[in-house]
Amino acid sequence: EEHIPAGSSSGSGAAIASAFMPAALGTDTGGSIRSPASLCGIVGLKPTYGLVSRAGVIPNSYSLDNCGPMAWTVEDCAILLQVIAGHDPEDPGSARVEVPDYRAQLRAGVKGLRIGVLRHFWEDDAQANAEAVAAMEAALQVLADLGAILKTARMRPVQDYYDTKIVIAESELLSVHLHEFMTRPQDFGEIFRDHVSSALFFGASDYVEAQRERRRMLAEMETLYRDFDALVTIAPGPAGRFDAHDSMSFWKRPSLCTPFNVTAGPALAQCIGFSAKGLPLAMQVAARPFNEQTVFRVAHAYEQATPWRARRPVLHAGAKAKAVTQGTPHPAHTPDAAHTPDAEAAHLVRALAQRAGLTLSEAQFAHLCEAAPHALAMVARV
Repeated sequence: EEHIPAGSSSGSGAAIASAFMPAALGTDTGGSIRSPASLCGIVGLKPTYGLVSRAGVIPNSYSLDNCGPMAWTVEDCAILLQVIAGHDPEDPGSARVEVPDYRAQLRAGVKGLRIGVLRHFWEDDAQANAEAVAAMEAALQVLADLGAILKTARMRPVQDYYDTKIVIAESELLSVHLHEFMTRPQDFGEIFRDHVSSALFFGASDYVEAQRERRRMLAEMETLYRDFDALVTIAPGPAGRFDAHDSMSFWKRPSLCTPFNVTAGPALAQCIGFSAKGLPLAMQVAARPFNEQTVFRVAHAYEQATPWRARRPVLHAGAKAKAVTQGTPHPAHTPDAAHTPDAEAAHLVRALAQRAGLTLSEAQFAHLCEAAPHALAMVARV
């Protein structure tokens, strides 16, 4: 109760982990299936972009949104994907591809499979938790013992994909919700309002360049897909505490999940152990677009060779919810003079808001002033 189950699909993740339901659906634009799956200790798959229809789902980012299965086991995820995959004319991004039998290769094992290990995700690109790193190393040994051929692989730095994703996704998010955001901003949650308004920093040329950069990233993946059958790397975790939440972490720490949103192929998160405090740890398994069968094959082989599916959270009947303290407040909520917005940032935020026709609350204004250098640095990198 004191730890964050991640965002967006966290309700699905917590419900499955608690055995309230065997499976559920999630949405994933930058990791919102895999992050809750990782922090809740379940299995979650972001399918290939276009494989599962998004019709009826409130859009977040036309270019990056995905719907996918979440379940307690890999096989249950495969069963659910079998039901929801396929072309849908109601979704303009839906792909016209033949849907295979996702359970056909489930028990084929990993002997002889070439698996690329994206070590730089946790060794160079992110401040990975020591227990998560140890669990990841142990998971790699399990795959090696099962006969997989493991070799170190490399993509771009995680930050590159995160920059590209944020410029694209937040620009599209503002486009989707601009009218409602201008006419009834009070009906949106605070975090959502912050994300929508952050798109003010991105211009049309920035958006176009980010889409071009994404195309380059997609082309670069072909070498990896030729050399490896699947890719594995660390996933987010363990879960942080609610009272340790930092509202600026969105800008400061790139997501370990986001690269596979940008590259569009399938990526699955699964439990690979627990921290000393009992919090789940996880890894990601990814592959070429529309090769979900191999992702399931690798993940299932690991799952069957390890004991983690026998461990569920302990629920106490009649237990009362603990009081939760929110983490770092917005600068506008703290009277400390050190939080006075930089004059240049304040001028920029006022000008951008006026141009877009948006009226910002004091908290939004302060948050955007603090976010400004991070957002502009992203644009410069892209």
